[in-house]
Amino acid sequence: MTALVNSTLGLRLGVHLKSVRSSLANIADDIAQGFFEISHNSFALLGLAVVFGVITLTARPDLREAGEFKLMTWLQERRDVAIGFTEPDAIDRATAANPKDLPKQQAAVAFWLSRKYNVAPEPLSVLVAEAFEIGQKAKLDPTLILAVMAIESGFNPFAQSPVGAQGLMQVMTQVHQQKYENFGGKLAAFDPVTNLRVGVKVLQECIARAGSVEGGLKYYVGAANLESDGGYAGKVIAEHSRLLAVVGGRGAAPSPFHAAPPRSTPLPVAIPVKSEPVEASEKVAALASS
Repeated sequence: MTALVNSTLGLRLGVHLKSVRSSLANIADDIAQGFFEISHNSFALLGLAVVFGVITLTARPDLREAGEFKLMTWLQERRDVAIGFTEPDAIDRATAANPKDLPKQQAAVAFWLSRKYNVAPEPLSVLVAEAFEIGQKAKLDPTLILAVMAIESGFNPFAQSPVGAQGLMQVMTQVHQQKYENFGGKLAAFDPVTNLRVGVKVLQECIARAGSVEGGLKYYVGAANLESDGGYAGKVIAEHSRLLAVVGGRGAAPSPFHAAPPRSTPLPVAIPVKSEPVEASEKVAALASS
């Protein structure tokens, strides 16, 4: 009797377990089917959304451009956060060069000026090379150009005098604004190379007008009609002589252009400039350190 009861209970338990397993299988199948349906519908909705978005952006270029701008801005911000503010092309704006790439004379001048005026030799290398190049074209000794630059601003490209002379060569930007038009406007006065080129043009005109270096320097500093230029011409000529010595190996050889001229010696200029009356109040360039 007991054996029969146990057999019946075992049979019922097996049937019950089989029923439970079948129910669990059905539930799992229903869940899988439901997930598939949901995923299928979601992908369909996503596809529809993409198609709608493409059609909208095609029909509305302004929305596309705004979206691209916001996306690029976001990506740039994320990049800045990740690696800091960077600009790989910034070096293209730098006024600098390796002084070892210059000819021996020019490199000597760049290093000498660097030591004397506490300016890095790399930017000075660009200025020295430019002075030698434009000096050849203007038939002005490049060491004279560099001497003017040294006395005027001490090689500070952002220098400004109380009367408005600006940049390396301390050119009166308002007076010579027209000369900056070919360089994009008067703000180019603070570009070192542009200021150098405009300053050389002004210096060339002043020397041609005066007929001598000393007289041209008086015009350049705005003291043409005054008895004294405050020692400006003397300072420039003295610095010019020192630079000539550097170029010539401390006086071992003459300058490739000319020796420091006497006060009355005229200096040739490439293009004669028409003489114009100069007002005493019209300051062509200002003396940075009187």
